[in-house]
Amino acid sequence: MIFTPEKCRIPDQRMKPFIDPDEIWEILNETKADRKSVREVIAKSLEKNRLTLRETAILINASDPDLIEEIKEGARELKKRVYGNRIVLFAPLYVGNKCTNNCKYCGFRVSNKEAIRKTLSDGELIKEVEALEDNGQKRLILVYGEHPEYNAEYIAHTVRTVYGVKKGPGEIRRVNINAAPLEIEDFRIVKEAGIGTYQIFQETYHPGAYKTYHLGGKKRNFEYRLTSLDRAQEAGIDDVGIGALFGLYDWRFEVMGLVRHTNHLEACYQVGPHTISFPRIKNASKLEIGKDYTVSDEDFARLVAILRLAVPYTGMILTARENPALRHEVIQFGVSQIDGGTKLELGSYSDSINEHQDLNREQFEISDNRSLNEIIDELFENDYLPSFCTACYRRGRTGEHFMEFSVPGFIKRFCSPNAMLTLAEYLEDYAPADTKRKGWEVISKNLKDLDESPGNFNTTELKNRLERVKAGERDLYF
Repeated sequence: MIFTPEKCRIPDQRMKPFIDPDEIWEILNETKADRKSVREVIAKSLEKNRLTLRETAILINASDPDLIEEIKEGARELKKRVYGNRIVLFAPLYVGNKCTNNCKYCGFRVSNKEAIRKTLSDGELIKEVEALEDNGQKRLILVYGEHPEYNAEYIAHTVRTVYGVKKGPGEIRRVNINAAPLEIEDFRIVKEAGIGTYQIFQETYHPGAYKTYHLGGKKRNFEYRLTSLDRAQEAGIDDVGIGALFGLYDWRFEVMGLVRHTNHLEACYQVGPHTISFPRIKNASKLEIGKDYTVSDEDFARLVAILRLAVPYTGMILTARENPALRHEVIQFGVSQIDGGTKLELGSYSDSINEHQDLNREQFEISDNRSLNEIIDELFENDYLPSFCTACYRRGRTGEHFMEFSVPGFIKRFCSPNAMLTLAEYLEDYAPADTKRKGWEVISKNLKDLDESPGNFNTTELKNRLERVKAGERDLYF
């Protein structure tokens, strides 16, 4: 059953299934894409308006190479208008890989008897966080298998533990979560621990395909997972992340599913997702899927651009699943967050147990093994502004408040200054000399751009705070 925005605002209509595969395919099959309609949709998006399903389908159905390039160019321009040139950096930290689910695409699946299971002790978790802080990380996403041991109380405990780790000038200022769906009361427990974004991926929005890949465990329940972030919202967690695992079903349908999910959250809770993720299937221990829905690099870049235009205000996450060359290409089409220095094996940040990836110890194979500093250097070379900012979360600019700032594009006024302040901390505390030199040149250029941009705040206070960072002060933000 599909709900209109009016119906969704009725409390007893929340937390109900909202994906209708027939409706989505009908829209995709009946919507035509010509030059005029594609350009009209791009123009609407550039005014920072979220697209409807039919408008998204127009972009999806555009097949002319020139129109596809126009879509990509529109995505580039939209990112500049909403978020400027900054790229937020984070790292994933796997806490435990026990799992009761049996998902064909995942190395943690319960039927994989060759998987080496581990849950970090408190001491091991602290060592991992210290190692990440030594590299300059300020933002983490904690990842858990879906297992009874990793309940709400345990998740809350690990979040508090991470926040409590301070090594030298290092500290983790935002802890996001990727974990199993919870009940409302359990979400409240996790919220009280001070989490940032709670991230749950539907994997595939097609119920039939979903059943094919999920052979056992609680995750087999499509509807329970689909409505998980409704329960999070009901518990007061207004900062949530959605995603689809591309390669399980037709990428066109999955893009529509993500937009439909966004539509649902906005209609029911007046706030859409803080982030959208679009990982592709990668090799994993005991991987058991075919290649019918493999997403090519070309289509991957295209779908990222379409998502950027479809939901202008939402952060978009590109991960180390993709190789450096493709990340370099795709980042320009609207990506706002990437991971750096990523390691998936439990305990591997503090102890390089294996020089090469061991898929029996990891959820999947990653393709970008570069250090955080190497990635920062590349961002400099391509005129991006690396950011470790956590200001919106800590200033309460989440949920509806985030929408108030980000939907019109005003967030850029906060993002660029806060990015510079957090980058300055990294340069002073962790960067090699050459990176430090290049980084301060990047900050100077961005300061000049702010000075010359009409409507931005006076940069005098920002310059003052940058000097204070140089003098040893930390955690300054707008």
